[in-house]
Amino acid sequence: MTNSVYINNISVALPNSKVSNEQMEDVLGKVGGKRSRAKSIVLRSNGIKSRYYAIDPVTGEQNYTNASLAAEAVRGLFDDENSIENIDCLVAGTSIPDQVMPGHGVMIHGELKNPPCEVISTSGVCVCGVTALKYAFLNIKAGESSNNVAVASELASAVLRSDNFEAESQYKLDKLDAKPEIAFEKDFLRWMLSDGAGAVLVSDTANKEKLSLKIDWIDILSYADTMEPCMYTGAEKEEGKFQGWSRFSEKQRAQRSVMTIKQDVKLLNENIVKVTLEQALSEVAKKRKLNVEEIDYFLPHFSSNYFKEKVHAGLEKIGLPIPYEKWFTNLTEKGNTGSASIFIMLGELFDSGRLKDGQKLLCFIPESGRFSSAFIHLTAVEPA
Repeated sequence: MTNSVYINNISVALPNSKVSNEQMEDVLGKVGGKRSRAKSIVLRSNGIKSRYYAIDPVTGEQNYTNASLAAEAVRGLFDDENSIENIDCLVAGTSIPDQVMPGHGVMIHGELKNPPCEVISTSGVCVCGVTALKYAFLNIKAGESSNNVAVASELASAVLRSDNFEAESQYKLDKLDAKPEIAFEKDFLRWMLSDGAGAVLVSDTANKEKLSLKIDWIDILSYADTMEPCMYTGAEKEEGKFQGWSRFSEKQRAQRSVMTIKQDVKLLNENIVKVTLEQALSEVAKKRKLNVEEIDYFLPHFSSNYFKEKVHAGLEKIGLPIPYEKWFTNLTEKGNTGSASIFIMLGELFDSGRLKDGQKLLCFIPESGRFSSAFIHLTAVEPA
């Protein structure tokens, strides 16, 4: 007999104060001393109005690490009655950890200083928060533990700051390039991504005095067998050839901003909805016998409001026309925080008082890294 698994608390950590569209270039800095020509176009399309950065607004210095931001989210799960010392397993996901090694999870454990426990790190892009949650889910379901924490965190600003691009900009100037601006696939993401962390407390017993979310199932699918890399860091893609950072000299890495985040925007626009929603959800809907009438809330993680209507059309195309009134998203106010986005969304809904016993939630988390998709199905459970 397998255990039931419940999310009993959700905590969100957003660094510093809210940053508006008008403020963001002053916080991230100007590349080559010039304002971005892509910024207004990207912001008009993505619809994001505010976001958060782990950058001190006064000094301009980074005042969080990825691990410390994640630890802040984990601490928010606990009070005096429910101690952080009771964690059996800590599972952490992020796209860009503070270091190549050791693992991100043990760095968070070091920040928390809770007693020895199992620690797991998952990597990837947006889906790695869900892979962390699935490990915690399966761990409890198998009876291996009873009190797990899954946390996802992103510190995109660490690689989006202007000083990460100055060497490339200067290199182009030295070559007498008439337009030394950084390439669009890099500049595009400077106005798309932001910082944040979300943590969930997962247990084999539901809350006795407040709402819980029962995890019914989690499905994750990769389409890397047919799709090339689309979003990447620490690599370069030229003419179909993909090379990791270790193939470049230190000088080349600086001149080409190899360690910054890039995205193949054309590949993204042509495939993200078709592959991660239409193909993936068609398979999942058949396997799980999904019915629109039985879905009370749909929580889609998308990087930009540009995709909102495309996702809606994709749902209709595969026979799951979930109406907008069932959607819940906070992209415009909290920004695109990658793998942490779904936990930040869930946290806001969980604390809103809107959820009622028996309501069903479907979460959709696509990833453009090499095109993966994750779906989480939850049921709201009130105390007996």
